[in-house]
Amino acid sequence: MDTPRPRRPIVAIVGRPNVGKSSLFNRYAGRRRALVEDLPGVTRDRIVEEVEVGRRSVLLVDTAGLDPEAEAGLPRAIQAQARAAVAEADAILFVVDAKAGCLPEDEEIARALRRTRKPVALAVNKVDVPAHQALVNEFHRLGIDPTRGVSAVHASGAWDLLEELVAALPPEAGAPAEEGDAVRVALVGRPNVGKSSLVNRLCGSERVVVADEPGTTRDAVDVRIARDGESFVLVDTAGIRRPGKRTRFVERTSALLAVRQLERADVALIVVDAGEGFTDQDARVAGLVRERGRAAAVLANKWDLVEKQPADARKRARESIAEGLRFMADTPVLPVSARTGRGVDGIFPLVRSLGVAATRRIPTAELNRWLRATVAKHEPSMAARGPRLRPIKLFYATQTGVRPPTFVIFCTDPEAVRPAYRRFLENQLRAHFDLVGTPLRLRLRARGAASEGDDEGAP
Repeated sequence: MDTPRPRRPIVAIVGRPNVGKSSLFNRYAGRRRALVEDLPGVTRDRIVEEVEVGRRSVLLVDTAGLDPEAEAGLPRAIQAQARAAVAEADAILFVVDAKAGCLPEDEEIARALRRTRKPVALAVNKVDVPAHQALVNEFHRLGIDPTRGVSAVHASGAWDLLEELVAALPPEAGAPAEEGDAVRVALVGRPNVGKSSLVNRLCGSERVVVADEPGTTRDAVDVRIARDGESFVLVDTAGIRRPGKRTRFVERTSALLAVRQLERADVALIVVDAGEGFTDQDARVAGLVRERGRAAAVLANKWDLVEKQPADARKRARESIAEGLRFMADTPVLPVSARTGRGVDGIFPLVRSLGVAATRRIPTAELNRWLRATVAKHEPSMAARGPRLRPIKLFYATQTGVRPPTFVIFCTDPEAVRPAYRRFLENQLRAHFDLVGTPLRLRLRARGAASEGDDEGAP
């Protein structure tokens, strides 16, 4: 197997509503975003960004505010958010509002955060002018060090505080060495779609060797399964078992749990409730999976209930999933039932094929034969250079990584290659080399083409 990738630490932004958490998140994400491609067709707001802080890459998670419709009482909601952030994050950036002052809700969150041994920093936001700096003093009573005045609007103090927080994290580490060649499989999805039931079905209905293994940073356990001579580790967490409406708070905190699972997995199984169709929250989870570069399949759970419905209802269920997955249409969909066991036997063969696709290495010579044939089939549009239209030449390609498969194509003018042609290349690459179910990273880089009759110099 390839050398285990380091697990990127998660920094969660928490706090009351309207203190500027999302503004601060956008400030960090906008200035120092890592090289992660935007996904065509995905227009939902991002809640996770990979950012470079000093020499370290971290996952910054915007947990959003508390549920304004919560009926269980504000203190209980505050504790729920704080516990979720503490359990799943490696470090906490606690944001408060300098102009509003130190409120009882801030003190409630601070008490929960002080009980953790994880690094915590306090960002006193909306310190937009020097005169506001005196407002920071009131927040020292929360007992969090460091406490700094910042401005999400002007970025003053924001990066210094984040760098200070990240510096307090332990050194990066790779995947646990004792797992050997086991394929780590994360079951992710919104609450109550049957993730835990599927894990129990996989463990209880098969004649396999099962052993509990403690999770890395949470109370739930991973489960190792031996199947046909291969080892798999099912990465599962109970998630948020909350009744009632799926609010913005629930969506974002569920995403925090999903990000943690995905960072520890090689393959993701996105579990959806087939009877409810593919919801916005399902699409959000699927988007997280693709952004994190994990090979994935969709398990349409509770299919036994769908099968009892008329043919047109079954058709609508399939169409709902296909429509929701339009931004990652290559993702396999497997109808299953945790209750009856229907389709469950197909899960492990599917995981194997996804694992193979995600780690496939293509010889350079074979990759360049594909490139020549693909360009001959459909050349890129001409590039406008001053008064002239000039052809874009694609010279050669090479693979630079796996999980996900990552490729670089050298050409004369990367900026002039249209998004539609990039997607054409990705689709042709996926189809030719059977990379179904895994995201691809395709980079275009400039290379001088004087020897090819082009007067553009080398970069």
